Amino acid sequence: MKTLILFSTRDGQTREIAAYLASELKELGIYSDVVNLNRAEQIAWQEYDRVVIGASIRYGHFHPALDRFVKKHTAVLNKLPGAFYSVNLVARKAEKRTPQTNSYTRKFLLGSPWQPDLCAVFAGALRYPRYRWYDRFMIRLIMKMTGGETDTRKEVVYTDWSQVASFAREIAHLTGDSRHK
Repeated sequence: MKTLILFSTRDGQTREIAAYLASELKELGIYSDVVNLNRAEQIAWQEYDRVVIGASIRYGHFHPALDRFVKKHTAVLNKLPGAFYSVNLVARKAEKRTPQTNSYTRKFLLGSPWQPDLCAVFAGALRYPRYRWYDRFMIRLIMKMTGGETDTRKEVVYTDWSQVASFAREIAHLTGDSRHK
């Protein structure tokens, strides 16, 4: 059996985190398939003994594909041991890096028909040179208002990789017995 790691990303950091989780799980003897949630048409759910979904925030919202996917697959998601992680720049501040203190993650969990067993919030990456002019302008404005990096020549990765590795170890311990439904 394997772990299914699905991700929804805007600029690639959520995909990088998904790949890192898969690598950490592999070191623990657990194999994973990493799949872009936006391209997950048919899933052979019977091949997986746990599922992980990661999604990024842009301008205060997850990609609409996340809600569509969760609604479409609620029944199977709630049967499998599961984990969710959110990736956003607000989480660059340690006090905004938990499901309880990160408003985007809290809102998602409160409104979602899927209730994962584990949840984490990771800081994303700021990649000004890769953004279109509008996104570069808007993100810089948001960063200025929130005390973040405003030099549009910079790329800054805020992700705490030791936090991601710790989450992978928690995922490795998810079993059918950990379901509380």
